[in-house]
Amino acid sequence: MNKFSVFFMMNFFLILFFCLQTVSASDVTENKVFTLEESIDLALEENWSFKALKEKEIQAMDAKNQARSDFLPKLRMEYSYTRLDDDSKSGSSLAGYGIVQSRDNFQWRGTVTQPLFTGFALISTYRFAKLGIDMAQMDIELNRLDLALQVKEAYFNILIYDKAVEVIEKAVEFLSSNVELTNSFYKTGMIPVNDLLKVELKLANAQQNLVEAKNQAKLARSAFNIVLAQPVNVPVDVEDILAYEPQVVDFQASVEKALEDRPEIKLIGTEIQQAEQQVKLAESRYYPEINLNYDYIKEGDEANVSGSPFHDEDRWQIAAICSWSIWEWGKTHYTVREKQSIINELVKTKKAIEESIYLDIKEAKLGLDTAESNIPATQKAVLQGEENLRVNKISYEAQMNTITEILDAQSLLTQARVNYYTALYSHHLARANLLRAMGTY
Repeated sequence: MNKFSVFFMMNFFLILFFCLQTVSASDVTENKVFTLEESIDLALEENWSFKALKEKEIQAMDAKNQARSDFLPKLRMEYSYTRLDDDSKSGSSLAGYGIVQSRDNFQWRGTVTQPLFTGFALISTYRFAKLGIDMAQMDIELNRLDLALQVKEAYFNILIYDKAVEVIEKAVEFLSSNVELTNSFYKTGMIPVNDLLKVELKLANAQQNLVEAKNQAKLARSAFNIVLAQPVNVPVDVEDILAYEPQVVDFQASVEKALEDRPEIKLIGTEIQQAEQQVKLAESRYYPEINLNYDYIKEGDEANVSGSPFHDEDRWQIAAICSWSIWEWGKTHYTVREKQSIINELVKTKKAIEESIYLDIKEAKLGLDTAESNIPATQKAVLQGEENLRVNKISYEAQMNTITEILDAQSLLTQARVNYYTALYSHHLARANLLRAMGTY
């Protein structure tokens, strides 16, 4: 074997190896089955909307740091150039004597400003910004609960449509066998053509329903992928959850837990605290504002500000400045009233949220109770429907009943199966809604 053949074979086997690895990796992806817990964890880690929301906490922390910096002294520098029309231009000094300036005047000024008293505006602004961090964190928690609920809804939608496909496939299989049986009866003249047409029409409708159910199952998987921030067409499967545990729900205890844990309540409470700081901020305008300024000044008639016959080379000054707006036609008064009205609005909104929590708990509890009542009944109905269809099938094969009776029995069984799975997954969804209403997942 020559060198070229050896080189070709080596490359062939390398390519084959990588192809097998790719296929193997693809199989692993296709065979991935998500549990409910894994789905929630992945969504909380990868969901883009949830990731974007986390930026709000960073923004709030930066806003707090901005507010904190206002307590500290500020350093400002200025450099100016003034040209006069005449060297002998006279100004005025503090003593009232005329002074002579040069035509070219350069000045560099460094100013340090320290606020001494702002009518409590700075502390109110800082507290407002600090509460913004709590707001952002509670907003994240609120969206965490909503996202977890979205995952559960998307998860159980997959199971619901998968079961719909399974149920309809059984119906198609049964109807297909009945078409063959009915066709043989028709060919031997045992039944009229209408009976054959009934079965064929029922089969055609079931096949159409199967196509629709499969499309819905695909769409449910796409919705699931979007919530988990995965490519929309990635094949996914979810672990079935057929078992259920009856829940004993103490309504009053659930409400108390919800009022304590729901982020909405904490969020509105923090908004009220922020509004209180806004009132204090508005009231700060009733007070004077006092700042301390220190200036260091260098002047000259050249750009290097190194002094001149007309200018001192450098000097400094300290000034305490008090400013007070004593009359603004009631502007501060109305601003304070506006902010106090916001507090009143938020207090009433909190009451409305508390009432809605009662309704959320009640609705979730009733949904749970309904599903728990329906599961045993629908499960029994499935067994009865299977037996009813079996008996009617035997009777039809013996020509003791009509095709209409066996088709009715098959329809009843299909509906019983749908009702059972609907009740089962409705129980899981009702439990998910109850947990969400209580402020957890």
